[in-house]
Order: sequence, then structure tokens, then C-alpha cells
Amino acid sequence: MGVEVLICIIWTMGIKNYLIEGVSGTGKTSVCKELQRRGYHAINGDTELAYQGDPETGRPANGHTHEHHIWQVDRVEALVADQDEAVTFFCGGSRNFSKFIGLFDGVFVLEVDPGTLDRRLRERSEDEWGGKQAERELVLRLHQTKEDIPENGIVVDATTPIARVVDEIVRRSALRDASLGGADTRPVGADATISPLLACLKHDGH
Repeated sequence: MGVEVLICIIWTMGIKNYLIEGVSGTGKTSVCKELQRRGYHAINGDTELAYQGDPETGRPANGHTHEHHIWQVDRVEALVADQDEAVTFFCGGSRNFSKFIGLFDGVFVLEVDPGTLDRRLRERSEDEWGGKQAERELVLRLHQTKEDIPENGIVVDATTPIARVVDEIVRRSALRDASLGGADTRPVGADATISPLLACLKHDGH
């Protein structure tokens, strides 16, 4: 085994997981789609992990309310433990994030000004969360109080074009990895669908 291949194996051992949070309307879904388009492993928690349940016990609940919008903790734990991806971004909000936030290597919080948030919510149809007046008023209140999002997250200006928002998240996650001695979080270019180790082997010509 060549030295370059050995370096590649060590390089891919640092598995990283990041949470991208923010109130409704800040762009979590758009960020998730852009990350996926670039070849990153990104999970839309609001569609892939969420259900209606008690934030403390996890017991399923009836209806469709904001306070019962939670994620499946066991699935989050399994995805975080998955060693197949060099980096995974979890995008979305949940009322039980305190149950699993300690699993992440970093948390990004998307932030917009009240005017931008109000405009984005008004552009939604009534069958989309935040489209109804009562929901919009709730989101704007939560945006002001910050009670619904993790504390001490890395704030990202989400008023800029989505490509620049994702650029900033990728840049800051890479810097954080470097400071912690972790792996490079970039996808492997045109070969982003293969594992980082195989990409290293292919790049090395073996």
C-alpha cells in the first residue's frame, strides 16, 4: 500500500455531522436542496425524520401542530453513526432537538431580518406551514424570541442568494473541521456518488 493511499485512508476517518436550523422561512429546505445538488449528503429532516409527537417522551400525537413537530431520535442517532459519508448535513427544525443536538459537530442557524421573513411567509400558500396568518404570526414571534432554535449556533446570513448561503456553510464547516483536525468535508468532485476512500484510491491511480 502506497503512502498516498494510506494518507487517504486516514483522511476519510473523520466523519462529521452538522445541523442546519432556523425558523420557518429562513431557507432550510432550499439549503438542503442546494447541498444535495452539489453532491453533499444532506437530509431534509422536516420530510424524512419528522412526525407529530411529544417533545419529551417521543410518544406520537394526533393533529398537526408546531409544538409537536419532532424528529425520530433513533433515526438521527443511526444516521449520525453511519460511517458511509464523510459529512452529513441535517436540515430542518424540531421541538425535540435537545434530545440529539449533542451528537452534532456543529450547528448552523439561518437568520433573516423580520421584513424578509414576513415577505417569504406571505408568498407561501395556505396549505404550506407559515402560509396562514396565525402561523405567520407565530413564526415572527419565535423569530423575535429565539426560543425555538438552538443557542450558540453559528449564525449564517440567509438573506443572500442561496448559493452564497451554502458557500458560507461549506466554508465554515471546513474551517471547523480543520481546526479540530477532522476530515475535508468537500464532496469528491464528479465522483461524489462514490465513497471518499474509493475516490482517494481512484485519484491515486490504484
